[in-house]
Amino acid sequence: MYKDDVLAMILAGGEGRRLNILSEKRAKPAVPFGGKYRIIDFSLSNCVNSGIFYVGILTQYNPRSLHEHIRIGKDWDLDRIDGGVFILQPYISDVDTEWYRGTADAIYQNLRFIRDRGPKYVLILSGDHIYTMDYRLMLDFHQEKNADLTVAVIEVPIDEAHRFGIFTLNQEREVIGFQEKPLHPRSNLASMGIYVFRRQVLEEEVENEAMREGTSHDFGKDIIPRMIRERRVFTYPFRGYWKDVGTIDSYWEANMELLNDNSQLQLRDASWPIYSQVGDRPPVKFGRDAEVEKCIIGEGAIVNGRVLNSVIFSGVYISEEVNVMDSIIMNDTLIKRGAKLERVILDKSVVIGEDCRIGSGTQFPPNTKYPDMLQSGLTVVGKNTHIPSGVSIGRNCIISSDLNESDFPAQNISSGETVEKPQMEG
Repeated sequence: MYKDDVLAMILAGGEGRRLNILSEKRAKPAVPFGGKYRIIDFSLSNCVNSGIFYVGILTQYNPRSLHEHIRIGKDWDLDRIDGGVFILQPYISDVDTEWYRGTADAIYQNLRFIRDRGPKYVLILSGDHIYTMDYRLMLDFHQEKNADLTVAVIEVPIDEAHRFGIFTLNQEREVIGFQEKPLHPRSNLASMGIYVFRRQVLEEEVENEAMREGTSHDFGKDIIPRMIRERRVFTYPFRGYWKDVGTIDSYWEANMELLNDNSQLQLRDASWPIYSQVGDRPPVKFGRDAEVEKCIIGEGAIVNGRVLNSVIFSGVYISEEVNVMDSIIMNDTLIKRGAKLERVILDKSVVIGEDCRIGSGTQFPPNTKYPDMLQSGLTVVGKNTHIPSGVSIGRNCIISSDLNESDFPAQNISSGETVEKPQMEG
């Protein structure tokens, strides 16, 4: 229905600082999720399932793994002549271009791409949320209201509303007020970062914004508040599953929610498949003494120990006498004999030595270096790190990427500590 009338633009350049070392080597939308996927797979799959096949992906921060994941879009049926996926990075040319200064500026710097395709509507999406949504229903609503801009909103607990852009409405769902991350929110209707614009309106707004002094070049902070005063802005109510996985806690919670039988996010829904890059991995293998309960196990994983309430990605090897509980273990990680892990997130290609204890202890003060990021008892280990045998690591610890066994200062890492690569003198 909207095949040629809609262009989707996915904002995927976010640095994702609140995910700490999980987004140290990759853009936030490229962070692995759910034993098989990357976060951006949900926005891409929603587009394809909604019949939207022209998709631009705006990348900037650490884009390599995201580019390698998407490639030409074949795994999402986006390698097509009548559509396709287009990777859009900042570039230098004979006109005034630079790094994207904000969400609105990212769109402004790609107006030529938008105009060349000439869509009637532009659907702007964030590439770092977990949700399933039929965008056609939102486009129908936008047409029905003859709106200049429609913003998807979801009800959130009022004590969390300060984290979002918050709307107040009249009876027709037209916006009459907006607060960006307010200390005292007037409602619990939160922006999902999903916008439908009439193309001509979008062009006018981002061009005007580019000329303004003192702007942050952001939709939420600059363009939406002004449009509420001058244009027809409506909100589309969404009542399905949606989660902003922008923090370590929310990322862990979203993965754990997949393990529940009554999870709102159903990855096995054949009517709304979530597509991802297809890997050629052998089947899962369970050893003689393996014990697995309430888990997701990715392709090619080998489990010889005990794994409870955890998400295990492809290629993970879990040795004998290992205990893993309430954890996320990413691709190609090796956990050696006798190790015990509880409430741990291991990034890709980590090696855990024999008899290690990670996530140990009943006392867990917040992480001393990043107290706002890590205080719920989770411990995070960065990509490619090798932890020596017998090391004990407490809770709320951050173990950085690319550490060798010689980089560990002691056999016992107390709760709340951070272990990083030693600084070179000179």
